[in-house]
Amino acid sequence: MTGLVPAGLGALVAVGAHCDDLAIGAGGTLLTLCAARPGLRVDALVLSGGGTEREEEERAALAAFCPGADLRLTVLKLPDGRLPAHWNEAKEAVEELRAATEPDLILAPRRDDAHQDHRGLAELVPTAFRVHLTLGYEIVKWDGDLGRPNVYQPLRPEVAEEKVALLQRHYPSQRHRPWYDREAFLGLARIRGIECGARYAEAFHSTKLVLDLGG
Repeated sequence: MTGLVPAGLGALVAVGAHCDDLAIGAGGTLLTLCAARPGLRVDALVLSGGGTEREEEERAALAAFCPGADLRLTVLKLPDGRLPAHWNEAKEAVEELRAATEPDLILAPRRDDAHQDHRGLAELVPTAFRVHLTLGYEIVKWDGDLGRPNVYQPLRPEVAEEKVALLQRHYPSQRHRPWYDREAFLGLARIRGIECGARYAEAFHSTKLVLDLGG
């Protein structure tokens, strides 16, 4: 993954394997970006959950996480946990997204995520978006796969709190999960904040980026 850090960010692509991946991994960053850049174009693609209550949750949630944005969301119907068996469909969806937009930044799963759906989507993104800055978000889970990120977005305390509140409000189908709680989300954000000298932060992985220090 490569790209030039954008001076003026006008278009964003955000992709997730499942409904709630984007909100968990990058919800605070979405809130921060959209507050700073009214009218930001956000093209979002989610591979699974289409036609179910999960899609309804996702549409309401991303509208809340992207206030004032020009949000264009597509939710597909690939089966959860089966992306490797539906590789062609996933690749076609990513290619179609690429044909529809020219983003300044991409938010995607990280390539070493332990979940096969997350990891598969992360591998597909650079096959279509070859010269774009891509940041791989992290999702806490039982696999214990959290690594050492190298990119951070500090979050104001009120943004971190809003992220948690929106996660609890918009994804009632996930509240029964033992890891889906305030402590988990704020705890990780606090740790990432310590690592970058802030109170809270979201962290990302970048395998390659391009600087223009003379620009």
